[in-house]
Amino acid sequence: MQNSLLNTHVTTIDGEVTTLEKYAGKVLLIVNVASRCGLTPQYEQLENIQKAWAEQGFVVLCFPCNQFMGQEPGSEEEIKTYCASTWGITFPMFSKIDVNGDARHPLYQKLIAAAPTAVAPEKSGFYERMVSKGRTPLYPDDILWNFEKFLVGRDGQVVQRFSPDMTPEDPIVMESIKIALAK
Repeated sequence: MQNSLLNTHVTTIDGEVTTLEKYAGKVLLIVNVASRCGLTPQYEQLENIQKAWAEQGFVVLCFPCNQFMGQEPGSEEEIKTYCASTWGITFPMFSKIDVNGDARHPLYQKLIAAAPTAVAPEKSGFYERMVSKGRTPLYPDDILWNFEKFLVGRDGQVVQRFSPDMTPEDPIVMESIKIALAK
C-alpha cells in the first residue's frame, strides 16, 4: 500500500510535477520557508543538518510560502537563486504553496491532520508575540509562521511538528531526528 503523504503531488522549484515517493524510506524534515523573514537564517542550520545526516537517509524538503506578511514575494527562480547564492542550499526545494486557509496545499492538509500542534521551546513566547501583534492563527492547528517544521519517519508517517522558533539544531529537534534515523 502506498503512503498517502508520499503520494501527494507537489511541484519542484523548477516546475516539475512529482510526488514525494522518491523519498520513501528516508527521514524527512518538511519546512515552510521565506526569504525575507527574521527566521530566514535557519536556512544555514537546515543545510548543516542536511549535510550531516544525508548519508544516513535524511532529507530536508522546503516549501516557500508567501502567506506570512508577504515575506516570500519572489518567483521560484528568484527564490532558488537567493537560497543557493546566499545560503548554499543543496536540499530539494519546491514551488511556492499556501500552508493555511482554503487554498492549503494537500501536503500540508495531511501534515497538519497528523500533527495538529507543534512542540515549542520552553517559555519561548513566540505564539504570544504573534498574538500581541495581531497575527493570531485563524484555526488552532494553522501553521503559525515561516519555518514551522514536520519530521517524517522512514515509514512516511509524521513523527513530530516543531514551532517556527525551534531551530533545526535545537537539541529536541536533533534528538528527534537521531531517533527517527535509528528506526
